[in-house]
Amino acid sequence: MTYTVDKIRNIAIIAHVDHGKTTLMDGLIRQTLEIRNIDALGNLIMDNMDQEKERGITIKAKNASIYYKDFKINIVDTPGHADFGGEVERTLRMVEGVVLLVDAQEGPMPQTKFVLKKAIELGHKVVVVINKVDKPAADCAKALTKVEDLFLDLGASDEQMLFSTIYASGVQGKAGLNKDQLKENLFDLLDIVIKDIPQPKISVDENSTNPLQMLVLSLNYDSFKGKMAVGRIFGGFLEKNMMIHAIQEKTNIKGRVTSLMVFDGLTTKEVEKAEAGEIVMVAGIEEVSIGDTISTPEYNKVLTRVKVDEPTIQMTFGVNTSPFAGKEGDKGTSRQIRERLYKELETNVSLQVKDSQDSADKFIVSGRGELHLSVLIESMRREGFELEVSKPEVIFHTTDSGEIHEPFEFVEISVPQEFQGVVMQELGKRAADITDMSPNDAGTEFQFTATMPTRSLIGLKSLLIVSTKGVVIMNTVFDSYRAKIKYEADRSHGSLVSTEKGNTMAFALNNAQLRGVLFIGPQVEVYEGMVIGQCAKDEDLELNPTKGKQLTNMRTKASDDGIVLTPPRKMTLETSLEYIGDDELVEVTPENIRIRKKILQAGQRKRNK
Repeated sequence: MTYTVDKIRNIAIIAHVDHGKTTLMDGLIRQTLEIRNIDALGNLIMDNMDQEKERGITIKAKNASIYYKDFKINIVDTPGHADFGGEVERTLRMVEGVVLLVDAQEGPMPQTKFVLKKAIELGHKVVVVINKVDKPAADCAKALTKVEDLFLDLGASDEQMLFSTIYASGVQGKAGLNKDQLKENLFDLLDIVIKDIPQPKISVDENSTNPLQMLVLSLNYDSFKGKMAVGRIFGGFLEKNMMIHAIQEKTNIKGRVTSLMVFDGLTTKEVEKAEAGEIVMVAGIEEVSIGDTISTPEYNKVLTRVKVDEPTIQMTFGVNTSPFAGKEGDKGTSRQIRERLYKELETNVSLQVKDSQDSADKFIVSGRGELHLSVLIESMRREGFELEVSKPEVIFHTTDSGEIHEPFEFVEISVPQEFQGVVMQELGKRAADITDMSPNDAGTEFQFTATMPTRSLIGLKSLLIVSTKGVVIMNTVFDSYRAKIKYEADRSHGSLVSTEKGNTMAFALNNAQLRGVLFIGPQVEVYEGMVIGQCAKDEDLELNPTKGKQLTNMRTKASDDGIVLTPPRKMTLETSLEYIGDDELVEVTPENIRIRKKILQAGQRKRNK
């Protein structure tokens, strides 16, 4: 069935992390699509990447379509985390309106402001969903008031301010116009979407028989069809075997439509022709990239390219040079790492990669945040790559007048009352400008709002998690570049460093744990220069973790007592990146995450100092 433009609605679902976008999408799919194996797909159908399921967040924007009352509704499920803001920015160009989800208990959060700002700037119509109304502490009226204030702060137009409001419980698959009378389905939301969100806008040119304009906003790969451009047709039509070309910044690349697909539920289906207003996948131009305009050679009119905010964090990726290099991964050469990083640029619009001037084996990779880069590193290690990465560093800008600017972030922290002093102390150390601090309505938690330099944020979350016994809730979002302030980030720490190669012994670790916190347990393979723990003092301590107990024929009660080791601190990829100092690296392999010194030999490190 082919849908005319007046029967199509293109929308994106946007919200802060964990406010229920993917869960709501799950309910819409289950209630509108007839899929035989729907239960076998599990919960959160749209989160199909392994890392998305493990982390519980959406990383890549996903397209799907549902059918309701003779309408086809194309939906884009977007990430909520600001580190993946590039996904949000480009996918919002596909749609005419957005569904904004707000948690009925938490209200608008930092990422809510970020994603809503992008939608308002594009002039999109907004439908507000107050979600999770079944929460015990839900306050729908207060959440809605905060949403209205947020619209005013972001400069919404009069038309955008007249938004419709739906109340929902995404996990129960219920929605309604009244928070106290939710229906047993989500159809009220779909009715509002059809009524409020305009039909796709189409570029018309009476002088052309086919004023084709398609903006490429994503890329897919098919082992048979090759690279496929995903985007919205803004004018004209596409059909199989027609001649097209991709208009890039410096050149035009010709091609022919070898495959044309539209989104059909959770999958795609092949079609012979697609009209303006549809979101399609097109194969036929291998060199196509995100931001290109696909048009006909005769029409040849370009659309505005996608503009994405610049990266704020950079890291150095390099070939693994540890003594264990090549033991656990099958991809570790500079050529393989380089090819993988530059391939990532084709689909990851927020990422930047350049070759290092210091070494042919190193690459400077820039992204929107630590999470953005750690997801890339995790993907590479799962693909069999071995590499070593440096600590994250902020990217400074120099203005025309010679002034140095640095990135600042907006921070919200919520902790129980007894930990407010810990948070105050850390924010004070890190040059934070606290704009608000107050208890919540119940008086059980204290909330801080502040702006602070991105460089002072590195390592803060891990420190607060330890200091508050894991009960802190922290959200950040990029604010702006401002003049660099006089603040030196204090990331000094002492490490316990191995002086030998071999397997760790419980006898040696028992002595080592008296001098700090261990990262590893017994019978773990180590090498000289590998960091096995954090020293209690702010200085490195070298020790031999492979030393065993000398056996004698003397028996004493002390020697007969069993050794009891404190469980080691689990160092994930993210915590390792936050921990390392200027002279340390994280060694990443498919099987292990290790921390090491840049210079492995103790004597050479001393000479360098």
